[in-house]
Amino acid sequence: MSITASMVSELRKKTGAGMMDCKKALSETGGNMDEAVDYLRKKGLSAAAKKSGRVASEGVVVAAAEGAKGVLVEVNAETDFVAKNADFQTFVQGIASVCLASSVTTIEALKELAFPGTGRNIGEELTHHIATIGENMSLRRLDRCDAGTGVVVSYIHGAGKIGVLVECKTASQDPQVEALARQIAMHVAAASPQYLNRAEVPTEVVEKEKEIMRVKALESGKPENIVEKIILGQINKFFGEVCLLEQAFVIDPDQQVGKVVEKLAKELGSTIELSAFVRYQLGEGIEKKADDFAAEVAALSK
Repeated sequence: MSITASMVSELRKKTGAGMMDCKKALSETGGNMDEAVDYLRKKGLSAAAKKSGRVASEGVVVAAAEGAKGVLVEVNAETDFVAKNADFQTFVQGIASVCLASSVTTIEALKELAFPGTGRNIGEELTHHIATIGENMSLRRLDRCDAGTGVVVSYIHGAGKIGVLVECKTASQDPQVEALARQIAMHVAAASPQYLNRAEVPTEVVEKEKEIMRVKALESGKPENIVEKIILGQINKFFGEVCLLEQAFVIDPDQQVGKVVEKLAKELGSTIELSAFVRYQLGEGIEKKADDFAAEVAALSK
């Protein structure tokens, strides 16, 4: 019997298994949909759909960088135990490598790329791992940097708990540039800047900070005629906390990150622009389910 694309699609919707697995199941069962479902269940591949609703807030952040390009990808799982699994680690690093070699900028596009050596795309390989390992997993987000002429470096901290990309645009090929970029990536992991420079800070954020400073200054009894001067000093301190270029460099706290870059550029006789950074903290923004052990025991006893 000829296996059509619509049959494969229908089986995928019923089971959540990968396209190639569905096609094989239909081929093995002569196109019988019910038997194909049983075939996938016996193989453990239809279990993936049942796990899709479970919260996956663990996992790893992985990176891949080469020359002037780099990517950062977060892949989530339900438990830290699975995140440390060697097969899972190999899988997610493979995703980062495929992503780097491509130009995709969305998770949807990334899922359509072929995963090496499997005959499946990344989305299907993810479903395969969900069924095999027995936990829900998700490709959550990706970012990429391209310095054009320059260098992009990556840094992974805490076995994938934090991942960073740093982009420097420069014509210099001196290895000191890459070395400094790597130190800055470590700084970003530790200091968690929110913006690259003042220009990136939204106006509404600045105005909100100023209003908070104004109220606090007036409530403390400061005269209105000096409140604006106080705000000016405090807003500069705020920028120094949230803007990478104005943060005190963790390796040399007496210097700002931007000044360190300028100093190296002067020494090398070349222009160096710290042009972008990306920082991922594993699971940030995911609402984790609180375990209620007493409720679980009560439910089991009924």
